[in-house]
Amino acid sequence: MRLFLLFAVVLCANYLYAQQTIPLYEKEAPGMLPVPSAERYDSIKQHAFNVTNPSLTIYLPAKEKATGAAVIVCPGGGYGMLVMGTEGHAIAQYFAGHGVAAFALKYRLPDEKQMKDKSIAPLQDAQRAIQLVRQRAGEWNIDTARIGIMGFSAGGHLASTAGTHFNYPVIGNPQHTSLRPNFMILVYPVVSMTDKLGHGGSRQNLLGKNPSVEKIKLFSNELQVTAQTSPAFLIHAGDDKVVDVDNSIMLYEALRHHKVPAEMHIYPKGDHGFILSWPHDEWLGLCLKWMKSGGYLQ
Repeated sequence: MRLFLLFAVVLCANYLYAQQTIPLYEKEAPGMLPVPSAERYDSIKQHAFNVTNPSLTIYLPAKEKATGAAVIVCPGGGYGMLVMGTEGHAIAQYFAGHGVAAFALKYRLPDEKQMKDKSIAPLQDAQRAIQLVRQRAGEWNIDTARIGIMGFSAGGHLASTAGTHFNYPVIGNPQHTSLRPNFMILVYPVVSMTDKLGHGGSRQNLLGKNPSVEKIKLFSNELQVTAQTSPAFLIHAGDDKVVDVDNSIMLYEALRHHKVPAEMHIYPKGDHGFILSWPHDEWLGLCLKWMKSGGYLQ
């Protein structure tokens, strides 16, 4: 028994140390102002604050289990913090354990004191993450046609922005790498920035106190869907008191009307963040099944 436990600990350690964190940009992130960074990290809760140094933590599956699929994971936090533990690293570890290369994205949090245009900083990081994973796909044993993006809450807004705004690059792209995620996984996502549907905190953090009508429309992703928008898998609770379930419903309807493949699961109860108290297999198993049905997971 003691030998077995020691073996298990060694295996666990090897798995955990298989991860690697890399900076998202070779130099400073674009659009930053020359002020000191106030970024900090709560190592107990695994929450990040005032993020100005974006990064990717890489979780690669064992070579014999690798499927070629990849997912970039965007934690939530209302664009005011990042829930890196439960909505980032834990999810990435699960995917890696099922043969999917996963990347926990620590993206910049909007701050007019730190950024020239805070509204595009998170999208720059999401587009850069897609660009980087696609450009280094050969190194990481990834199929460039099976790279998706996943987001929770405000991270779901970022993921759905990446899935609807890929034709409008906000980063340099000299190699003309496709910035379009092949699929989106959106978990109780903020989708809209409208007065009726938008999550007030996320909107103010991203767009400011008095955003223009044009800015609200641009970042209301249910209004930005086209026939080229990435297929989506959505999960939400009908009694969500933080992010109205209509965010998912309106996006699903827009996708359906544009004939973009989408699957949505709405649970009657659970409120916001409900799936974090569930076993991962219970809901991520549905996600893996959808990925298989769409040809993203083989």
